[in-house]
Amino acid sequence: MNEDFKDLDFKTYLLESAELLTKSADSIDSSSIEKAIKEISKAFQNKKALYVCGNGGSAADANHIHAELVGRFELNRNPFNVISLVANPAFLTAWSNDEDYDSIFSRQIESFPDNSGVLLAISTSGNSSNIISAARASRRKNIIVISLTGSDGGDLKPLSDININVPSNKTAKIQQVHESIYHYICGKLEFIKIK
Repeated sequence: MNEDFKDLDFKTYLLESAELLTKSADSIDSSSIEKAIKEISKAFQNKKALYVCGNGGSAADANHIHAELVGRFELNRNPFNVISLVANPAFLTAWSNDEDYDSIFSRQIESFPDNSGVLLAISTSGNSSNIISAARASRRKNIIVISLTGSDGGDLKPLSDININVPSNKTAKIQQVHESIYHYICGKLEFIKIK
């Protein structure tokens, strides 16, 4: 049983979160973030899509990213071409029930044209089997893979063209940093020009 929260007060929790944000600022190579922004921008400029997926809490992050980019983040602008692979419950429940859960994202990717954009795959462990399958399917389709992970990046890291890894093995803390990362990316993307 995890005892982390048993005697933890709120202020300490926030300070620990701030400590991880600082540690992440020091350990995450900012050039990987800039490369991710560049690849997503290039996809949008070339009328291609950003596909997003995550498992569990990271599925909510995928939908959050979709909402920020199709709707708006800070600026009023045209919508970006973003497809959340977690957003269709009819497909997700039918496919996982009738076939298997591991291929719920890769099956969708198989339906997309080759070289049709960028996959942003989110897994705090880097080892979620459905996310690994999505990354493999994307590589077969020449879709660029950007991953947000934690711990050591897991099996997702070597399948990624760009891996952005948070130096922690605590799921909730990794998710807090992931949100900061993708909010930064969303904010930067609002300034790209789409022809």
